[in-house]
Amino acid sequence: MSVRISIGSPEPLPANGTILPGEEPAERPRVLVVDDDERNLLAVRTVLEDVGEIVEARSGEEALRHLLKGDFAVILLDVYMPGIDGYETAQIIRSREQTKRIPIVFLSAVNKENEHLIRGYSMGAVDYVFKPVDPVVLRSKVAVFVDLFAMRKEIQRKARQEQALLDANLRANAERLRVEQELRLAEQRQAAIIQSLPIALYLEALDAAPRRPKFVAGNFSALTGYQFEELENNPGLWIERLHPDDRDRVVAAISGRPNGRSLAVEYRWQCADGQYRHFLDQAVLLRGPEGAPMEYAGTLLDVTDRKELESQLVQARKMDAIGKLTGGIAHDFNNLLAAVLGGLGLIERRVPLAEDHLKILTMTKRAAEQGSDLVGRLLAFARRQQLEPACIEIERLAEAVTDLLAHTLGGLVELEWTMTDDLWCAFADQAQLELALMNLIINARDAMPDGGTISVRAANRITSADPDHGLAPGEYVVLTVSDTGCGITPELLEQVMEPFFTTKEVGKGTGLGLSMVYGFAKQSGGAFRMESEVGVGTRAEIWLPRAAAERMSAADDGQHRTGTEKASKALRILLIDDHEGVRATTSALLTDFGHRVVEAADGRDVLALLDESGADYDLLITDYAMPHVSGAEVIRQVRERRPDLPAIIITGYADAQSIAKRPDNVLVLSKPFTPDQLSNAVAGTIAGGPLVAAQPIATHS
Repeated sequence: MSVRISIGSPEPLPANGTILPGEEPAERPRVLVVDDDERNLLAVRTVLEDVGEIVEARSGEEALRHLLKGDFAVILLDVYMPGIDGYETAQIIRSREQTKRIPIVFLSAVNKENEHLIRGYSMGAVDYVFKPVDPVVLRSKVAVFVDLFAMRKEIQRKARQEQALLDANLRANAERLRVEQELRLAEQRQAAIIQSLPIALYLEALDAAPRRPKFVAGNFSALTGYQFEELENNPGLWIERLHPDDRDRVVAAISGRPNGRSLAVEYRWQCADGQYRHFLDQAVLLRGPEGAPMEYAGTLLDVTDRKELESQLVQARKMDAIGKLTGGIAHDFNNLLAAVLGGLGLIERRVPLAEDHLKILTMTKRAAEQGSDLVGRLLAFARRQQLEPACIEIERLAEAVTDLLAHTLGGLVELEWTMTDDLWCAFADQAQLELALMNLIINARDAMPDGGTISVRAANRITSADPDHGLAPGEYVVLTVSDTGCGITPELLEQVMEPFFTTKEVGKGTGLGLSMVYGFAKQSGGAFRMESEVGVGTRAEIWLPRAAAERMSAADDGQHRTGTEKASKALRILLIDDHEGVRATTSALLTDFGHRVVEAADGRDVLALLDESGADYDLLITDYAMPHVSGAEVIRQVRERRPDLPAIIITGYADAQSIAKRPDNVLVLSKPFTPDQLSNAVAGTIAGGPLVAAQPIATHS
């Protein structure tokens, strides 16, 4: 579900409740849809008409004419059109200064190959949407750009209002300096406004050295923690409290004022409480009736909150980039690991090995499996995987987490697990739960630099409704991580679960750990609670729903079938994979199982192979992400001739949502896989049983 700001509502008013002079009423963000097919225009307009104002164009030329008349939040551009096609239109849009920053989303029914996508992105596209368009996907994508456009316009509007307010205050100060009576009246007027804003006004003599205002109005004490009298008694205080990294720059800006230049400089200043805050210092030179310089009039504005928001935005973009990078490399990395593990499996099956050689092979195989596990954890951290809840035995979970942290906790910290009798199984995603526990345990370790005991307790709980934590009535498994560390102050305890908030030193924490734990618990149908006392320690609780009995039985049965199913006869299998190493090792494994395998490097020649062989294959196994034609499309084409042909998709692709859009009755086998997992997948598919996506290798379970 996308979250959008209100679009089309009455324009927002400035803080004083009126529209400033020259302010234009806010307009609905406009979306330009370019397509030569009237039906496509109607479909898009129907989906997006409440998101923004839809402007239609039936050709590239008409779209360019619209762009000359106004601004747009986003452009939905069909790739193939008569006359100027989508690529040429995008190139022209990007070449114009007025339109080059408008996001372009290409609409295409064909050409999903990399070279076409790369060409589109090189022409300035920010995204691709393939026809037939999913209304939810299109609406979500467009809403993001509309929201950003509306927020940018709102920020610009507010900036104009703030500047107008500052200019008005400066003009008022100049006027008040002429007449004593107007000065007193202006001070009364500004008092009500200034006291409610993080701003101070000042007047400063032309020859003040060191810098020292002679008059200050507003919230100076609240901004700095100092009284104005303290600044008067210690003229060097202002320069001394400047951040060392900003001092030379600020002093240089101040020294340029005698030349008649205005001052506008942003810097960090250490307040009385020892904390640095960000100030925006602006000043202008006031002149007398005959033009002679008189003094400087300026404003000091606290912009700390704005700087923190900017920093959070940068951090969020960085984490998003890490997530995209992780998802992009996962496919290639898993292909390499699949080839390595497949080759090791073949050596192990085909070559008699001495005990020392077998030991080396086992160590190598385990290292490759740990690489696969690492990819999975990176994807979980980047939130590029969907939650896959299952029944979790806490005893096994404890063993896995203890093994993962064996070399991390160090010799001064002891990890102690306590579990109640008849402990229930939890219903959650095991990989995410392990990551959540590791975050909590590592936080506990960091809170005890001198060592100590971290206690992890698992217990059953039955609770009624708990609206404060969003818990529904029911049965839960509660995992409690306790430490005897330094603890967290009450005022910080309310912030520790906010994204990017951390009490650790710079470079030693991202501020994402607890927010991820909180989000995971809520998404799993549970809750996350924290209690802490300074000098005593911290206790964190993860509440997870109890696994239902039918879920446990189904999981046990599925595991039993997975471990015992074997193919009952030799099959003729069509294997398609563009990675030569994976294709060779997979083919060799299938041959060892007694099957006959026909290989293909991509999906373009599949139909020809079917025609040549009389379409007498028993099973189709295809890679998912391949150039030219995807695995899902290969299966669709083959099933036009063989609707009953069983199929398996093998993939190292990270985007689970895309893989989920596969034809019916197709099992997904994640790379890298073991020989047993491949054998069981083949047997289960031929048997026609319930098809559940096979999980990749994990060294900790």
